[in-house]
Amino acid sequence: MRYSTLLFDLDHTLLDSFASEQAAFRAAMEVAGLSDPHSYFSHYERINHALWAAVERGEMHVDEVRVTRFEQFVDYFHLDADPVAMADAFVNGLGNNGELFPGVVEVLDKLRGRATMVLVTNGVSQVQRMRVARLRLDRYFSPIAISGELDVAKPDPRIYEWVAEQLGGLPKESALMIGDSTSSDMQGGFNYGIDTAWYNPFHKPRPASPEITHELHVFDALLNIVASE
Repeated sequence: MRYSTLLFDLDHTLLDSFASEQAAFRAAMEVAGLSDPHSYFSHYERINHALWAAVERGEMHVDEVRVTRFEQFVDYFHLDADPVAMADAFVNGLGNNGELFPGVVEVLDKLRGRATMVLVTNGVSQVQRMRVARLRLDRYFSPIAISGELDVAKPDPRIYEWVAEQLGGLPKESALMIGDSTSSDMQGGFNYGIDTAWYNPFHKPRPASPEITHELHVFDALLNIVASE
């Protein structure tokens, strides 16, 4: 096989994180006493995206996102609500909701035993560990690199260096980073010097940078990429 070590992103690549986030947001809004979560979600998204961009730039620790997004949310709407309680409800909602995309298990089953598979995810440790346990992802992935546990996030190459240490080496010519985010997954793989596979099911325009090795619009196309010579 062309690639013997496969590094997978989790959110929006393997997992329907949008469904997970929607359920979690409803739970947080209930804690805040708001009955129409849909009216508030777009502003929450703007706050959340800005904070995660700061994490990717190394300006903020992952764990700070947990409560800060709801502190900013409460301030913006002048709510009489506890952002910590909202954050707790949201984290539990994220961990307990959301399934793997259709076809993902079938692809992982075909790759298991043929390649070393690693999970490399930016996220709060509590959330990602709940998902790993609930979805039994540890049957596919070892090691599992979670930015909230390692104090470093994609696209920083140090998260890949940690993976290399756990594996006892990571030959760059036979490693592939698979993910949906150009700013964290593709940029992270590029920064570390390995090939990348951009999962782009919505046919977004390909960015000028970073350089992307492969692009796939359906997940099972990964099988041909991995096996190609």
